[in-house]
Amino acid sequence: MKLSTLYHHYLQCGTVTTDSRHCPAGSLFFALKGASFDGNKFAAKALEDGCAYVVVDDPAYVVADDPRYLLVDDCLSTLQQLAHHHRKELGIPVIAITGTNGKTTTKELVAKVLSTTFDILATEGNLNNHIGVPLTLLKLTNEHQIAVIEMGANHPGEIAALARIADPNYGIVTNVGKAHLEGFGSFQGVIKTKNELFDYLRSKAGSIAFVNENDSLVHEMAHDLECIYYGKGPGLYINGHSSSTDSYLTLVWNCNKCGEYNRVFTNLIGDYNLPNVLAALAVGVYLGVDCVDASKAIANYIPKNNRSQLLKTEANTLIVDAYNANPSSMKAALENFKMMQVDGKFLILGEMRELGDDSQAEHQRVADLLGECDFEQVLLVGKEFANTQHHYTVFEDVQQLIAHLQQHKPSGNTILIKGSNGVKLTEVIAHL
Repeated sequence: MKLSTLYHHYLQCGTVTTDSRHCPAGSLFFALKGASFDGNKFAAKALEDGCAYVVVDDPAYVVADDPRYLLVDDCLSTLQQLAHHHRKELGIPVIAITGTNGKTTTKELVAKVLSTTFDILATEGNLNNHIGVPLTLLKLTNEHQIAVIEMGANHPGEIAALARIADPNYGIVTNVGKAHLEGFGSFQGVIKTKNELFDYLRSKAGSIAFVNENDSLVHEMAHDLECIYYGKGPGLYINGHSSSTDSYLTLVWNCNKCGEYNRVFTNLIGDYNLPNVLAALAVGVYLGVDCVDASKAIANYIPKNNRSQLLKTEANTLIVDAYNANPSSMKAALENFKMMQVDGKFLILGEMRELGDDSQAEHQRVADLLGECDFEQVLLVGKEFANTQHHYTVFEDVQQLIAHLQQHKPSGNTILIKGSNGVKLTEVIAHL
């Protein structure tokens, strides 16, 4: 089937789905394959449940003489091509955001700031991969003015592929750290993959990178691009510093465009979120958002999805940052927790996943940092921590930890909860 013909059907439908359990009336179903499923098998059901057309890549599931079956060579590739074509047809500016840490928070903040002035579309949740990015782009309409697209990766070449689909005009690499080393092969592999976004911008006339001046690695990666710089220090397009006196980030920032100083009280935990906020301010102001409106947007942003959330229970105050963890984000969280002026510091840390051969060494560095910070009330979860040298209590899994907390529930503490999502540390919240 020609892409132009498929695009015509897409415009008729207006909605795309890849989940046979969710088939809005008149939608277009793509029969994607996974490790344990084949969407072709559910094409007929998708039609029964309300889809107008189904895109399949296995002739065995096509019903003869039924024009609702659209046969293609590969459903995933076709989905990506369709999304790219749609993005090009609409021609609105696209901002791509990637990085090891903070990309989702930065995406949310950028969207919050821009939405004060523009009708925007932004990546929902963590739909930032080879399926999520095209599905997001296919939600674009003529009403949208800007798209904010998050891009994630755990293997080389993935950011390059996503950039080709989204064709961004602007790009942000929040930072580069040691994450998914098992997939990237090495830290150099991480650097090369994150730089794929900047490589794409180099090939696109008129593109701009928003760059943290204080991150020497990202600064070097973007050295030959047209850049808008943000960070700490005079002379930058957006410069700011933390003036926090409690758990929440408070910042003072200056706009080089208008010369005004602004103080913002945020709902974000940790000074490590300062670059994320400054990035959002840089994007917003550059694209035409008023400085006062931008400040209000940052102040009104409430973090969710277990990312830097402050929760108060009857017994404790919880800092929940349990969606993800890698060596750089863990180090930032521990150093920030050390500096916080709170009583009864207590830590519950889960192991960091997908570090490959570097896992034991990286977990030992975390254990050593715990000692350097003089943390005493520490509970660790996972076999990777069990294989390191320290004097803290380690639990095999979260269920063992919960059993312990039911017998020894802390009270009157400020508790940092951080670990990889697969450890399921959020399950302990109800027991604190």
